[in-house]
Amino acid sequence: MNPKLDVLTPHNSQLIFIDHQPQMAFGVQSIDRQVLKNNTVALAKAARAFNIPTVITTVETQAFSGHTYPELLDVFPGQKILERSSMNSWDDQKVRDALKANGRKKVIVAGLWTEVCNNSFALCAMAEGDYEIYMVADASGGTSKEAHDYAMQRMIQAGVVPVTWQQVMLEWQRDWAHRDTYDAVMAIVREHSGAYGMGVDYAYTMVHKAAERTTGEHEVLAPVPAR
Repeated sequence: MNPKLDVLTPHNSQLIFIDHQPQMAFGVQSIDRQVLKNNTVALAKAARAFNIPTVITTVETQAFSGHTYPELLDVFPGQKILERSSMNSWDDQKVRDALKANGRKKVIVAGLWTEVCNNSFALCAMAEGDYEIYMVADASGGTSKEAHDYAMQRMIQAGVVPVTWQQVMLEWQRDWAHRDTYDAVMAIVREHSGAYGMGVDYAYTMVHKAAERTTGEHEVLAPVPAR
């Protein structure tokens, strides 16, 4: 059997975030950087909702790259950050040990930059660690569209599976009858999924007459024709 035919589940996959740091994001040109952050944080929230073992690793934080997105860190309070000197996360023993301790061969990867940190980690983790790599294309970014696209092509040719953040989350959910994660998934959709999320908000409030998704009351004043 081809293991890549297995659907991603909350029980067979783990996740690694690589270098979602300001200086790395400054160089990204393949995707809008605010969209990149939105997608990254959404993926993190999905991982939390499904209790996916997650690794966060950084490179040269103090000397060059700066601190990981606070919005990402806040999803995982108390999470240990695995600092490195190498551009290739596979070169750091802490990262290898963390992946091994999670005990899952399907590794979902999101990181900066696609053509450097993601590419080198993916190739080495497959060759030396016998991991299956699922690369989250829209929670990763390269220094140009070409850099991102050709790195994705190179990794795909080597056996990496390309995915997107929402695809991963909905694959984990699989069935809307799974009520234990339904509300969390819909909350992520409403906040992070653009027009799809707006449509869910509309359906909840206008069709099902649910309360608006706000944290406080907002009085609506009726129209008054000007005199």
